[in-house]
Amino acid sequence: MAGNTQMTRAARRGFWDNLIPLKGGLFGPQLAGWTPGLAARSGLGCRILADEMIEVAPAIALAADVYLPRQTGRYPAVVSFAAYSKELQAAGVPSGNNETGSPPVFTDRGYAHVIVARRGMGRSGGADSVYLNDTDVEDHAKVIQWAADQPWCDGQVLLFGTSYYGMTQPQVARLRPPALRGFFTNEMCTDFFRHIAMFGGAPQPDFFSLWMGANFTPLQFRLRVPPLLRAVLSHITNSPLKRLWWPQLQKRMTRVMKRFQRMTPAPETRKLFAALMLDGKTRATSSLPTGPSGALGDIEVPFVVVQNPGYLNLHQYGAYDLFENAGTAKDERWLIIGPASYDLPVYLWQLEALAFFDHLAYGADNGYAAQSRVRYWAEGANAFRRTSDWPVPDSIPLRLHLASAGGDSETHLLKEAPGQPDKTNSWAAVPLGAIVSNGFDEVENQVLTFERVIEEETELTGPVILSVSFSCNEIDSYLVARTALFPVDGKLKILSMGAMRPACRKVDEARSTRTEIAIDVDRPDPLVPGVPVTLRFSLTPQPVVLRKGDRLRLDLASRTDLLRSDVSHGHAQFDMQVPPYYSRNTLHYGPDTYIEFRRVP
Repeated sequence: MAGNTQMTRAARRGFWDNLIPLKGGLFGPQLAGWTPGLAARSGLGCRILADEMIEVAPAIALAADVYLPRQTGRYPAVVSFAAYSKELQAAGVPSGNNETGSPPVFTDRGYAHVIVARRGMGRSGGADSVYLNDTDVEDHAKVIQWAADQPWCDGQVLLFGTSYYGMTQPQVARLRPPALRGFFTNEMCTDFFRHIAMFGGAPQPDFFSLWMGANFTPLQFRLRVPPLLRAVLSHITNSPLKRLWWPQLQKRMTRVMKRFQRMTPAPETRKLFAALMLDGKTRATSSLPTGPSGALGDIEVPFVVVQNPGYLNLHQYGAYDLFENAGTAKDERWLIIGPASYDLPVYLWQLEALAFFDHLAYGADNGYAAQSRVRYWAEGANAFRRTSDWPVPDSIPLRLHLASAGGDSETHLLKEAPGQPDKTNSWAAVPLGAIVSNGFDEVENQVLTFERVIEEETELTGPVILSVSFSCNEIDSYLVARTALFPVDGKLKILSMGAMRPACRKVDEARSTRTEIAIDVDRPDPLVPGVPVTLRFSLTPQPVVLRKGDRLRLDLASRTDLLRSDVSHGHAQFDMQVPPYYSRNTLHYGPDTYIEFRRVP
């Protein structure tokens, strides 16, 4: 009798949970310059099994929402695993943790979509702990096996997600769960220390305070949104009206982010923030796990990795590390470099992922196997290009030397020949938020600008390296570099960014890739005031086609906010608490001061 009562309650809950079907969402870039063949399945609808509990250890179970096609059957499962609350993932609410895609998009195409919250979050058991830890990775593998064993699954499991949901994928793929067929990861990192915690050798309090305030408040831990309410919200957020209200929200996104920063995270999250900012200055003392970089050769399954050039000091370089160093067969890995974009929730690339999954799980002859290993959006040409590898084979180094045009505040030059070794230009390095006198910027420039007028059409696609001879009248400072395009007929378009703490100028050869010069943060070497040193570091790649008459611009400064891009322009950029001191930074010209691109013939 008790069992029948429980079944009746479950049936009632299932009825109310599915009374209103979820509305799916597709928004932003979906396909990288092609049209797939027919979908393997379509028109299957969506239903939810809410709060399924997955046992991962004695007395510890993780809460999952399972979205299934309405038609009963056995389907491949798409698993999304992270530390975030699962309660709003399907609702389309523009929240900072909506990174799983839209479940009805997947179920309609014949996939089960499983969204899981890690230990300590929401209804999941166990204790909250440091992000991306080894226990989470092991739990993730158990979730994959659990999904494969369910009566609604055909035994095949795939992974999908962005940012946090993307970073967990290579971690668990290293364990080679038997049911895992492949993964599709977007905007991810492989070395959590250098790609997230210590950008250019300095901590990122702006990002961490925003991220923790948005995702790990006491409200997020206890949040409960009934599936019926999620469905109602999805019809509002994913209606055609989004094209009207989303641009208005995007214009106000900076203010929204500031409000997130003012929220108070849970106590354990605050302790982690303090540990990261105060103690996590080296790999040995950082509380974050190292990540899969250096062990990517353990991965064997097929994958697609997507890079968004719009996140200038987050989600960078991991895609290139994964594509270069994974153990997956060369003809079963794909890299997509998309246009710079900013989206909450992240609905990008769902159709691309489904075409990939159809190819893997259903054996669909939809053209995916024939896709080029690399597809990249070329800014300026506004089109996708195709190539067999990254960096682009047969691309040629193009080295442009920085040269003085006179006074510090002038617009200086980018030339083929080295600048005069006896020339220098300087800029003021002023800590973020520091006090300066009124009119300070009228007597001291805080940015050096260099430009080159393009004489013939040129495509620059590949790694970007800046090398400068640099001195300072302090023992340390900070250097930020940004490239931009000034089209003949348009406004400045930001291309790429990189940064470096001069005291951390040693190169970490073991962790470097063909796209990134990894710097060694663990062994600072203070500057000797006034003595030049050579700094070499990477900027984020942004493929671009320069037309005749366009201007290529390089800006140097010591603060990210001076070279800011607002999120309404498709970029997300976080301010750094740099430089550490008031100082005068000096650029010395000559053969060691240049920016190097890769030119495609």
